[in-house]
Amino acid sequence: MNPSTALLTDHYELTMVQAARQSGTADRRSVFELFPRRLPEGRRYGVVAGVGRALDAIEAFRFDDAALATLRDVVDADTLDWLAGYRFSGDVWGYTEGETYFPYSPLLVVEGTFAEAVLLETVLLSIYNHDSAIASAASRMTTAAGGRPCIEMGSRRTHEEAAVAAARAAYVAGFDTTSNLMARQRYGVPTAGTSAHSFTLLHDTEADAFRAQVAAQGVGTSLLVDTYDVTEAVRLGIEVAGTDLGAVRLDSGDLGVVAREVRDQLDDLGATGTKIIVTSDLDEYAIAALAAAPVDGYGVGTQLVTGSGHPTCGFVYKLVAREGDDGEMVSVAKKAKDKISVGGRKYALRRLSSRGVAQAEVVGIGEPPANDGNDRPLLVPLVRDGEIVGRESLDASRERHRTSLAELPRSVQMMSAGEPVIPTEHVGG
Repeated sequence: MNPSTALLTDHYELTMVQAARQSGTADRRSVFELFPRRLPEGRRYGVVAGVGRALDAIEAFRFDDAALATLRDVVDADTLDWLAGYRFSGDVWGYTEGETYFPYSPLLVVEGTFAEAVLLETVLLSIYNHDSAIASAASRMTTAAGGRPCIEMGSRRTHEEAAVAAARAAYVAGFDTTSNLMARQRYGVPTAGTSAHSFTLLHDTEADAFRAQVAAQGVGTSLLVDTYDVTEAVRLGIEVAGTDLGAVRLDSGDLGVVAREVRDQLDDLGATGTKIIVTSDLDEYAIAALAAAPVDGYGVGTQLVTGSGHPTCGFVYKLVAREGDDGEMVSVAKKAKDKISVGGRKYALRRLSSRGVAQAEVVGIGEPPANDGNDRPLLVPLVRDGEIVGRESLDASRERHRTSLAELPRSVQMMSAGEPVIPTEHVGG
């Protein structure tokens, strides 16, 4: 069992539970949904990530003695007793990890009593808003890379735990490796890394540093060649490692221009198989701008772990249906001009053309939308009667992302700002 996640929530979740228990409404059957009202400005699609982490959080949402002690001045004794026995016993349906999403996609449908479902609001939003923001940025970056490998290396630019989650989310969306070793241990994300400028500066000469690295890591290593003079460093690197040197890394300057110069130099030295890796504050636009340059891979840090300008997805978690006094379910929704919600339990499918190209996100209200035979349902069971049933491997999530992205219209590959590549349609209700 993972450490308790029960206090990864907000104070008002517990005071609502206390008040609902006192009013006799806490046990009303309820349906909550986690969804985006819109995509981040200019984005054409989003990517779902954090599903596996959310399932772990639901499973570990238990109020242990330490948590209960913290809450003695927050809720009354009766509510503390109820919290001590808390176990989510309801059902959760959701989009699978790696799936693409659009405005009003019902990414999670949580069904249970009001009290048990409302407590999950904050932790689910925390995970989904962060991880999906990273995955959405990562997907744009890997798309811009056009099949060239991308390395996640943003750990030093964010909170230490956010760095682990970011590495996982980036891997789901197509990044090949991460620099973060905790992501390797916790989630099995492949890791990579060689050396920093400090290693070169440690040695009396650049040649000494290269010799030490090659001796330790072999000629297949990647040498950082912009500590002093790039041209001289490339020459030294081939002199030390030979023409089988794995790669050189560039971390500064006009990367496109320098990469061309280095490629010519490597080829002249006979190192035609030595690759060029570039880093230095890359985002999807910089990667796209390097498409014609002789670059073999990208290392991305700050822009990735901050969502490339959109560090959250703006997801919300809203009550959309609850049990009425007669025992029947009643659709409910907040009424506000600038924060529109749609009441009623949702179902969703991706409408596909005869050629398998996505045409619309169809959201059914109260009942599943009609499927013409080749459309793809999007909601799958994740939790049934409180038991986790929707866990899957990260490799399965990566494959789903590839297939989901390939299903979308070609305009999804454009880096320029635009509208969602497919519309969202509500039917029924």
